Amino acid sequence: MINQTPSSGNAAIVRLNDVRLTLSSTAGPVNILRGIDLDVQPGERVGIVGPSGSGKSTLLAVLAGLEGVSSGQVHVAGADLNGLSEDKLALWRRRRIGIVFQAFNLIPTMTALENVAVPLELAGLPDAFGLARAALAQVGLAQRETHYPAQLSGGEQQRVALARAVAPQPPLLLADEPTGNLDGTTGHAIIELLFGEAARLQSTLILITHDPALAERCDRVVRIEDGRIKSITPGTASGRTAIQQAAD
Repeated sequence: MINQTPSSGNAAIVRLNDVRLTLSSTAGPVNILRGIDLDVQPGERVGIVGPSGSGKSTLLAVLAGLEGVSSGQVHVAGADLNGLSEDKLALWRRRRIGIVFQAFNLIPTMTALENVAVPLELAGLPDAFGLARAALAQVGLAQRETHYPAQLSGGEQQRVALARAVAPQPPLLLADEPTGNLDGTTGHAIIELLFGEAARLQSTLILITHDPALAERCDRVVRIEDGRIKSITPGTASGRTAIQQAAD
């Protein structure tokens, strides 16, 4: 049996127990996730790898409360997701989860500042625009607050998306191929920001990537094949705490 949990005295921020997801299709039931067991500790960086169609993005959607499961237990960032209504899931997600997608998912009719601030307002956080300005400054976009997505480069748009994810200082950051639409140099800069912000906030980071070298930067590398966890191996950051990483 694969050892799912690193040695730690902390309560897991992610705990999945026999998680299964089956979807209907014209050809019959399709098993997307086939019994996922995984614990992730606070402050950990976990890289998720595997072939296309293996269930990686679906697993991230489950962790974010964007996809319900057919069976199994899903405890994430202090909540039992199986027991939450859609409204409560949305509020929990805005306050507890930061998500960075491959597609930037910015609202084209809103400025960079508004794209970051509006989710904070919807979450009921005070001084949403002050928090948004601070987050944009943190990713180097203090001078681009009033620009619309079409006026920004791809790298700048992903920085806005990252600012939006980290602005509420969530305990859990999820990233799904965040450099997939960027060139190598720009992608490297985004990854440095992502890891840096996770360390600064001491947030847990779960990262989906096709890049083995990037996954190896994490504490653990989880390989998924055909909806199952095939292996869990230590990454190069194994044994280093978020505080130690922030000091590097």
